[in-house]
Amino acid sequence: MTDPLLVIAAGGTGGHMFPAQALAEAMLARGWRVMLTTDARGLRYADGFPDAVERIELPSATLGQGGILSRLLAPFTILRGVLRALFRFRADRPACVAGFGGYPSLPALSAAWLMGLPRLIHEQNGVLGRVNRLFARHVDRVCCGTWPLVHTPAGARLEHVGNPVRAEAAAFAGAAYVPAGDGEVRLLVFGGSQGASVFARLVPPALALLPIELRAQIRLTQQVRPGEEDEVARAFREAGVEAELAPFFSDMPARIAASHLVIARAGASTIAELSAIGRPAILVPYPHATDDHQSANAAAIAAAGGAIVMRETGLTPDLLAGDLARLLIDPVAAARMAAASRSLGKPEAAATLAGIVATLGNRAEG
Repeated sequence: MTDPLLVIAAGGTGGHMFPAQALAEAMLARGWRVMLTTDARGLRYADGFPDAVERIELPSATLGQGGILSRLLAPFTILRGVLRALFRFRADRPACVAGFGGYPSLPALSAAWLMGLPRLIHEQNGVLGRVNRLFARHVDRVCCGTWPLVHTPAGARLEHVGNPVRAEAAAFAGAAYVPAGDGEVRLLVFGGSQGASVFARLVPPALALLPIELRAQIRLTQQVRPGEEDEVARAFREAGVEAELAPFFSDMPARIAASHLVIARAGASTIAELSAIGRPAILVPYPHATDDHQSANAAAIAAAGGAIVMRETGLTPDLLAGDLARLLIDPVAAARMAAASRSLGKPEAAATLAGIVATLGNRAEG
C-alpha cells in the first residue's frame, strides 16, 4: 500500500516557506510522502526542505501586481497551473492539500477544491493574505499561526495552532535565558530583504549614543544588505562596537538562542522563533506590509510583555537608544521579557498541524 501523500502549496518567501518546511519534516517523520508545489521563484526558497520532498513547479501569477499585460495574462497562467495540478493529482491522489498562502498556492488549492480533496490553509499572520482569504470558506480548516485573526471571515472553521518552526529552531525551544552580567552583551539585529536597510541606518547611531562602557561590552551580529557592509562596519568601528555583519546567516535560530536582545521586523516566522526560544525583542513592523499585518503579528507578544514595538515612522536613533539602554542595563527586565515571550511560544505547532493533516487524510480514506 502506498504511503499517503501530503501536497504543500506555498509561496516564495521565508514567511510562507519556513512553516511549510516544518510541516513537511513532521509529516515525513509520520511516514507520509510530501510534495511541494510552488512557482519558479518559490523553488529558489525551497533549499531547506528535506531531500525526500518532491518539488513540483506550477505556473502561477498575481492579479494585483505588474503592468496591464501581466494582469491580462495572469488568469491564463493560473489556469495552466491548475490544469497541471489536476493532471498530477489524478495520477497520484493526495490525502490532503495544505496551502500556506502566496499566489503560488493558487493552482494546487484550486485543483484540490475541484477534486473535493481534504484541504486546509495555514495563515502565518494576524491578517489573512489575499489567497488565504479567497479560500478560507472553502477549506476544511483554517489553521491560524497568529491569534486572534483580524477580520475573521464568516463561515470559516478556525483553529489556533501557532506557527510551525523549523527543526533548527525547535531544537532550541525553551533554552534557558541567561541575563547579561558584567561580561559581554550579545545583540542580534536582522530584518530580511525588507528591513535590513532601515536597521543599517538606525542601529549604528543608536549604539553610538550608549555609554562607552556599555558599548565596549556589546557583541553585535547584524544582517546587512549586500553593498552596505563596508559603510555599516565603518560606523560601528567609529562607535567602538564589535560587530559581525553579513547579508545572510544560515544558523539564525542558534544566534537567537545565544542573544540577550533581538531587534527585528515583526514577521510571523520571526515572532514564532523568538517566542519558541524565548528571547526579548524590539520589533519594528514593516510599514508597507499588506494590510499592516506585521503590526497585527506583534500585538500579542507586545501585550504579554515579551517585546517592545516601535513604529518605523518617526523612529530615530535617540528613541531606539533609550529602549536599548534600558534593556541592556537592566538584565532583570530583559529576563522578564524573555519569560513573557516564552509563555506565548508554540514549539509544538508543527506536530499539532501534522495531527490535523493526518485526521483529514484518514477521514478521506474512511
